[in-house]
Amino acid sequence: MSFLGKIFTWWDGATIGTMLATARGFEQVGTDAQGNKYYRSKKQKDGQRERRWVIYNGANDSSRVPSEWHGWLHGSFGDVPESFLPPAKIWEVDYTPNVTGTAQAYRPAGALERGGQRASASGDYEAWTPDS
Repeated sequence: MSFLGKIFTWWDGATIGTMLATARGFEQVGTDAQGNKYYRSKKQKDGQRERRWVIYNGANDSSRVPSEWHGWLHGSFGDVPESFLPPAKIWEVDYTPNVTGTAQAYRPAGALERGGQRASASGDYEAWTPDS
């Protein structure tokens, strides 16, 4: 992405401000399987919680944050998730991206994107009227 693109966009990778903050005294604590990097502040002011954030590897989509890292980002536990994760279960599946708003999104019969033609109503429907 170009320099101007980094200044004016927030939806496709880290902004200039985030990159400067990351280089200015914050430490990387881990990386998940998708390549997202997790950071926290080194110093805390009195009475304030530690700042934590993620820099996505690719498009900024919060559904790409695994549940264990989501808990860490929101302060549910203090230690890095990789230190106490249970082994993966056999029924767990890999991440699939959120396709809402893309060409791969589910569109039922009758959706405008599929021509807007839906099946005609059967005779079991009776419209409500306020007079009855």
